[in-house]
Amino acid sequence: MDPETDTPSSGESSTERGSDSAEKSDAEWREELTDEQYRILREAGTEPAFSGEFVDHKADGRYTCAGCGATLFDSDTKFESGCGWPSFYDVDDARVTTHVDTSHGMRRTEVRCANCDGHLGHVFEDGPEPTGKRFCINSAALEFDDE
Repeated sequence: MDPETDTPSSGESSTERGSDSAEKSDAEWREELTDEQYRILREAGTEPAFSGEFVDHKADGRYTCAGCGATLFDSDTKFESGCGWPSFYDVDDARVTTHVDTSHGMRRTEVRCANCDGHLGHVFEDGPEPTGKRFCINSAALEFDDE
């Protein structure tokens, strides 16, 4: 995938992102997701700051994609960033994809589920060590599995 144009690189098809996104129709997504989950995961929406159920969540476990159930983040990488959305400093690169997002007059790096291509949030370069990254993720894009 070419990150500048968000188009498949030579030899890569857009359906290689995840089998779930290639196999589900828009109607199926609408049926399976809540209105808020659909708006965020499928339309790249953002929930209001400090409104999500996982902003202050501190339990041990794994955060999974609300769209497909793929494991995304481990609770030991979650930190309090003060930004109003659940924040994580690390993720296995195979779990997410990133894309340049120039919407709303800004240049940001969008984070999507590598399995179903659902919009999760954005990643910024102002996080804590050891990565220096802040994955700022919508609560509605997540579900939680305790260990």
